[in-house]
This record gives sequence, structure tokens and C-alpha cells, in this order.
Amino acid sequence: MFGLKWGFCKPGSEQPVGHARHPIVLCFSGHDPSGGAGIQADIEAVAAQGCAAATVVTCLTVQDTGNVTRLSPVAPELVAEQARVLLADIRVDAFKVGLIGDSAVAEAIAAVVREHPDLPLVMDPILAAGGGAELAGPKLLSCIREKLLPRVTLLTPNSLEARRLSESRPLDRCAELLLAYGCKAVLITGGHEQGGEVRNRLYRRGQTPLTSNWPRLPHSYHGSGCTLASSIAALLARGHPLESAVEQGQASTWQSLSRGWRAGGGQLLPDRLYACRPGSEK
Repeated sequence: MFGLKWGFCKPGSEQPVGHARHPIVLCFSGHDPSGGAGIQADIEAVAAQGCAAATVVTCLTVQDTGNVTRLSPVAPELVAEQARVLLADIRVDAFKVGLIGDSAVAEAIAAVVREHPDLPLVMDPILAAGGGAELAGPKLLSCIREKLLPRVTLLTPNSLEARRLSESRPLDRCAELLLAYGCKAVLITGGHEQGGEVRNRLYRRGQTPLTSNWPRLPHSYHGSGCTLASSIAALLARGHPLESAVEQGQASTWQSLSRGWRAGGGQLLPDRLYACRPGSEK
């Protein structure tokens, strides 16, 4: 289950540099100065799956490995302009949406992705920082439900986010309500729930949920949700079916977290590029 193929760091590759086209994921997310989450996490996770990341910065943040202390959204017209200029120039294979910032930015993103209905969209609904800082108010929540969820291929909330977005408690019911907003699939992760294992469940309309159990790791991690959503988006960009992309994305994320390292005084940072380290097992 953890046998992964890494597309850009395999030693001895005979592929001439620059000759092959890499699948491209257009990532909308915030800038995290620590490098653990946000755009930097997206770039690393996408690259680890053999894809390239094009990026649109949605907001600037003041944060460290422990918490977010300030968030400043980018002007919504600039968010849309960043994306449309890229989309006019390069062929994008998937979208990934992370930290948004405010409802005006959410509306700008929704307008852009509606113009490309055939591209898969993975959304990590970041509503609070790992340290507890609030990152989404009622207006943004409403905009996510009404404008973005109907366009989402896969939503990847943790259990806290699923309950807040759906305004329900039982996770099966949360998924049912989120699917009713228009999502094609919802992967609810169980890291915040109790138990010796982490249980993640993939819900799709009219199908039996698929459950994946993972050994619970001993620490908390900065950027775990970004890593998961971006990994899955990259696998979808490469043409994997949803179920396969979700399975491989979870495996890649678990491996990255299991090799997490301490950069500061807060959460550990996932080592998303561990397979490129000298002496690593491929």
C-alpha cells in the first residue's frame, strides 16, 4: 500500500530534462512563511507525485509552526487575474483550493473554476489553524457552500471542518449534507477523533463509503491537510481514477507525516520530499 512512484527524483532516469510535459495542478492557497502549509506545501506535494504546480496566492499570513496571528487576503480581482493569465498560457490538468481568506476571494475562485468545468477540483476547506486561530467567518462559510461546493470533485475536510461546514454532528450525516451541496465526493479524515487508529472515510453519491485505517502517529503536523489534498489533486491530474488517487494520496501523506521533522517550537513539518533524500528507500 505504501509502494509509491515518484516522478521527478528517481535516480538514473533516461528521460531528457525538459522534453516531457508534466501534468500541472493550479493551486489556490495562502502563503505560509514557515513553509509547512499553504502554497509551499502544495508545490512539494504536487512535485512528489511527478507533477508541476502553478500557484495563485489567495492571502498573506503571519504564522509560525504553532499558529496564525494575522491573515491578509489578496484583492479578489488580482486572484482572478493571476489564475486567468495562467490558464490562457498553460494547460492545467487539475485545480486545488486551500486557504481562501474571505468571501470575496472565494467568489473570485468560484468564477474562475466555473469557466473550466471539465477539470477536477480538490478542495481542502481550511477553516482554522492548527493552533486554533479562526480563518473563516460565517460569510465565507456560506460562500463556500453556495459557490464552491457545487464545483468540487473531492472535498477533504477533517472531522472538525466537516461538522462546521455541514452544521451537523454525526460524520456520516455531515458527508450526506456536504454531498447535497453538490460535491461529487467527500473524504473526511479522522485525525481529530479518538482511537488508536485514524479512520478516513470516502463518501460518494449512491455508493457505500470506503474506509481506510491508518496507524496514529505520535505528533501533530503543520500542513497535513494541504499535503493530502495536493497529493490527490496531482494524482487526478495524472489521470488516476478518484478511488486510486485517494488511496495513493493517503499513503503518500502518511509517509510524509511519519518522517515529520521539527523546524520550530510548534507542530512538526511533513517531509513531503523524503523520497529524494540521499539514501532514502524508493
